[in-house]
Amino acid sequence: MATATYPPPPPYYRLYKDYIENPNSCPQPPPPIEGTYVCFGANYTTDDVLPSLEEQGVRQLYPKGPNVGMFFSAFQVLEFTDVSAIDDFENLIEEENWQYFKKELRSLNSELQLHILELADVLVERPSQYARRVEDISLIFKNLHHLLNSLRPHQARATLIHILELQIQRRKQAVEDIKRRREEAQKLLKESLGTLDGN
Repeated sequence: MATATYPPPPPYYRLYKDYIENPNSCPQPPPPIEGTYVCFGANYTTDDVLPSLEEQGVRQLYPKGPNVGMFFSAFQVLEFTDVSAIDDFENLIEEENWQYFKKELRSLNSELQLHILELADVLVERPSQYARRVEDISLIFKNLHHLLNSLRPHQARATLIHILELQIQRRKQAVEDIKRRREEAQKLLKESLGTLDGN
């Protein structure tokens, strides 16, 4: 049966044979999963929260300052509330936090370049001692990755705002085009009526 060109449908299709006559005869779908679940041997959670580096067992290289935690915990609370509240909140701390993120990303990038040069030096002079440098580079990449991932909620929101603004602009252009064509059609109708009345 596994090599058949058209294998038979799964046996549970029989549970839905009376669906057209009686939609309530079929089994209900399972309830949504809440909390933690296992998928392919790994534990996942339905809470969409970026775990801290400490929770992942990784040393954090950039300072833990109040800016990062305050910004993203408050942003997650405000994420699905009044848009004006979110705008006020973002305007209040946006400049300070973006400067902080820029500074930390640049610092980590410079540190990464330095460690890559040191790795090249170690590979030339002492090839057997490269493992520690590779671990340091891996740690820097994990910190960079975490810092960038912490900016994802803002990126998603900014992308959504941009898409909606484009849609509004296209719709306004479509309305203007419809108005212009309507005026042209009315003008043609008046001209044709004038031509008919003149004959």
